[in-house]
Amino acid sequence: MSVKILLIYTGGTIGMIKDYETGALRAFDFDKLLSRIPELSHLNCDIQSVSFEKPIDSSNMNPQYWVRLLEIIESNYKEFDGFVILHGSDTMSYTASALSFMLENLGKPVIFTGSQLPIGDLRTDAKENLITSIEIASLQKNRQPVIREVCLYFEYKLYRANRTTKINAEHFEAFASPNYPPLAESGVHLKINHDMLIRPARRKIKFHKDLDPSIGLIKLFPGIDREFMASILLNERIRAVIIETYGAGNAPTEEWFGEVVRQAVKQGKHVVNVTQCSGGRVMMGTYETSTHLKKAGVINGSNITTEAAIAKLMYLMGNGVGAKVFRTIFETPLRGEMD
Repeated sequence: MSVKILLIYTGGTIGMIKDYETGALRAFDFDKLLSRIPELSHLNCDIQSVSFEKPIDSSNMNPQYWVRLLEIIESNYKEFDGFVILHGSDTMSYTASALSFMLENLGKPVIFTGSQLPIGDLRTDAKENLITSIEIASLQKNRQPVIREVCLYFEYKLYRANRTTKINAEHFEAFASPNYPPLAESGVHLKINHDMLIRPARRKIKFHKDLDPSIGLIKLFPGIDREFMASILLNERIRAVIIETYGAGNAPTEEWFGEVVRQAVKQGKHVVNVTQCSGGRVMMGTYETSTHLKKAGVINGSNITTEAAIAKLMYLMGNGVGAKVFRTIFETPLRGEMD
């Protein structure tokens, strides 16, 4: 019995094909997938596809579309063995991170992929990304999926989705996972790093659709002032703020900075410390320049990415996590997003 894979097209470069007479890009007809990519017939799986009613550029992605994507997976979860989601690369890490939290007790593979060049281009990376993503999603052992988490596949590497960030707009190697090794690597052989995979408890899957996007994001820079910080931290419409700090979680020690942060925390806002470095982690209290943040009640983001921190905040606030336990739960790994 062949494995059933659902291909979900949200939009993005991978789903475009060039009309060589006009040079214009048009949407690819996924019903004709096998005729365009006959190599897929060699995979032992039955591939079906569904597309957003109106495919979108990933720059327009938002939490409402994340819920729509979740609903597609929910309505097809029992019928299919795995899911491959085609998505524009610009916000792929945000969407993939969000889905990792929205899918609790996931027992099947959900693989995000895309491309830097359209599927019809001569030098496209779309075919390899698509073929290998489907192959990985169809992997089974003892009739059970090998992968049981949300992943992102790009340029010969499979990553845990909520560990990724886009690092390059031109190279085929567009993504990186600075603080966690690849889950798989594709070369002459497909090598799965089994020790790196999540082994979820065999519990009933839960689909979480409530998200709260009342979040602010501040990236520190030399010269940042009180007025700017206060405009975000003390904004009454914002419930949580991520501060991208320097190095291992360091920030200015000027009195006004600490005072604004303390005031925000006293107002009940969730303030998260995330490093703006691509790799490494926040270690509040290691240096004097972060001790004041720890004392103020700032949440330690450890080595979580900004994309995953945003998704985790939306998920926790949307699910009504109380103020007394919020910090503890955020600082606890829920889907392998931090350690």
